[in-house]
Amino acid sequence: MIVDDELFIVELYRDILQLRGYKVMITAFDGEEGVRKYSSASEKPDVIIMDHRMPVMNGVEATKEIMRENPKQKIVFVSADVMVEAEARDAGAAEFLPKPFRMDDLIEKMERLSPP
Repeated sequence: MIVDDELFIVELYRDILQLRGYKVMITAFDGEEGVRKYSSASEKPDVIIMDHRMPVMNGVEATKEIMRENPKQKIVFVSADVMVEAEARDAGAAEFLPKPFRMDDLIEKMERLSPP
């Protein structure tokens, strides 16, 4: 699952992950939509890539909501603001990836949490 408010980024992550053998089941463009789609999904994703700054509900709040529903959910939190790392981890993020990053860094985090 990918939650990011930028369509180009969602498509980029999806394409790279699929090339590496991952199946992207759900995409959302703000935190609230991400929580809603996660809650209604019959098959939960192994890993969620969660952006920080998004309209309606930010990534930290969305992470908290998802973790309330499933405390074992694995989330890779992505942000240009490194000061939010502690807050993201407190909310339940398993990994933090500061922007900008190389796609290999994202794949490394994904492989650590859920091999393809």
